[in-house]
Amino acid sequence: MVKDTRLSTKLWAAANWALIGFFVVNLLAMIATVVVSSFSTRWLGTWLPAGWTTRWYSAAWAEFQLYDVLFVTFQIAFLVVFLSGLIGVPAAYALARRDFPGKKLIMLLFLLPLLVPPITFGIPLATVLYQTGFAGSMSGVVLANLVPTVPFVILVMIPFIEQIDTKIESAARVFGANTFQLFIHVLLPLLAPGILAALLLVLVRTLAMFELTFLTAGPTSQTLVVALYYAVFAAGVRAVQSIDAMAVIYMATTLIWLVIALRFVNPTQIVARAKK
Repeated sequence: MVKDTRLSTKLWAAANWALIGFFVVNLLAMIATVVVSSFSTRWLGTWLPAGWTTRWYSAAWAEFQLYDVLFVTFQIAFLVVFLSGLIGVPAAYALARRDFPGKKLIMLLFLLPLLVPPITFGIPLATVLYQTGFAGSMSGVVLANLVPTVPFVILVMIPFIEQIDTKIESAARVFGANTFQLFIHVLLPLLAPGILAALLLVLVRTLAMFELTFLTAGPTSQTLVVALYYAVFAAGVRAVQSIDAMAVIYMATTLIWLVIALRFVNPTQIVARAKK
């Protein structure tokens, strides 16, 4: 490979790295500001706080009822994960193994909830859920979140399924395996890494999903990200440090699950397709 040594190329590369560095530095500075504020006793007009404390975390835990919020958050997240896998994996298998008229159109429809901003379809979706009595409850939040997560599972799983040689399935059929036995004893062990990766990424997406949850949640079905929004914009005077402590808890929760997900999946697998 011949390396391009032209001055214009070097300047373009330097500009790209400078832009990336500027973005990363600003992102880290914003996160650091929130984290430092959550541990500060008082921080006004100085480079560092006047003192350090952890009491804002206990204050946020009590004031915002974080135990109940986290319990509801994980209830909703795991229900979305379970239902997304239950619906998405068989659908992905059907789309990966079968050719039928309109298949490309169906794939395009699955892409739309992932490409279109959630608020675009979230408002009419929330209207329908309110009219049918689902919105304002945990079931409404789960149904709303399934709209983008089921297509996400399908699109992640299709490459994993396409990598499995159909001769393996044919051999299992020859030896008398029915559809259920084929899935449990042959496909499931082979697809386990892909299923785990897809469901972990769905978990992270659900924890981070604000728009659809905000539009359909009620007082007892708010996830942590929605509760954080209400804490920031609700009436009354609240200590900034306690809100920052709540934000740190939210960031840490999401980051932990994201790190776990990335240990099981290569992000390029989401868009890659196996060569036939």
